[in-house]
Amino acid sequence: MRITTTFAGVATLSASLLAAAAASAQQLEFMGQPKAGGIGFQGAASSVAHDLQWLDGMMMVIMTAIVVFVTVLLLYVIYRFRAGSNPTPARFTHNTPLEIAWTLIPVVILVTIGAFSLPTLFKEMEIPKADVTIKVTGNQWFWSYQYPDEKIVFDSYMIGSPATIDDSDGPDIKPFVLNAAMEAKLKKAGYGRDQWLLAVDHPVVVPVGKIVVLNITGADVIHSFALPAFGVKQDAVPGRLAQAWFKADKEGIYFGQCSELCGKDHAFMPIEIRVVSQPEYEAWLAKAKQQFADAGATDAPVPGRGGNKPAIRVALR
Repeated sequence: MRITTTFAGVATLSASLLAAAAASAQQLEFMGQPKAGGIGFQGAASSVAHDLQWLDGMMMVIMTAIVVFVTVLLLYVIYRFRAGSNPTPARFTHNTPLEIAWTLIPVVILVTIGAFSLPTLFKEMEIPKADVTIKVTGNQWFWSYQYPDEKIVFDSYMIGSPATIDDSDGPDIKPFVLNAAMEAKLKKAGYGRDQWLLAVDHPVVVPVGKIVVLNITGADVIHSFALPAFGVKQDAVPGRLAQAWFKADKEGIYFGQCSELCGKDHAFMPIEIRVVSQPEYEAWLAKAKQQFADAGATDAPVPGRGGNKPAIRVALR
């Protein structure tokens, strides 16, 4: 009786948190996601991402200028020194001013690039003091998150993976298949067709304008934690702890993806970050502390997942 009551309570908490997440998804704008026909970056939502995208634009200008110059020079040489107009080829082998020029000019270009790229690199790699610390663990094929200061830990699966499907979804729903039943499941969680393969059951939630430090590792093989809108991309290597950070400029829902081939379901382990106001973050935190209390390893099944996945696979310490 006590076990039944406990599972009923956990199921209620899970349902309430999912309902709150769906309501939040309807209020927040989907900021960082791919767009049909898009060929550029996702919109930058952190200072690091802004700097990286500006640096990319500057590099593109320099590279385009070099390509145009070299192409024009080649065409000129082909025309000017063709056999028809130069039946007798020149015999010289050196030109000191020219050799000095083609040595110094590339050096100046490289120094210029370094003067702008190194500060951006240092800004990305020097980890500031955290307002929120999150430990990220890549698994085959889902992500685990721990907020060590808040003592909560949870797994995050793509909506549509087997771990997120149960009997309440109906007989027509199939893992990894976008049909009417799956679309209804997405809609119930606050998403649409455009978020298919991006939306997760339990997203990471962080407050806007706060420094979030990520401690990243892998549990089995090498994964890669990538969030384009924040300028974050860090390999998750088993046995090693790497760090990354971001400070989101604006509220919204941002998506990323594992970016290191890690097995057959590599394409089905997306990353979802929800950036909310401080009061909304504190409200989420209060509910998350009830549902995702870090009580250590447990084999208790997650309510609503058919009992096929543990609630907390491992205590991430």
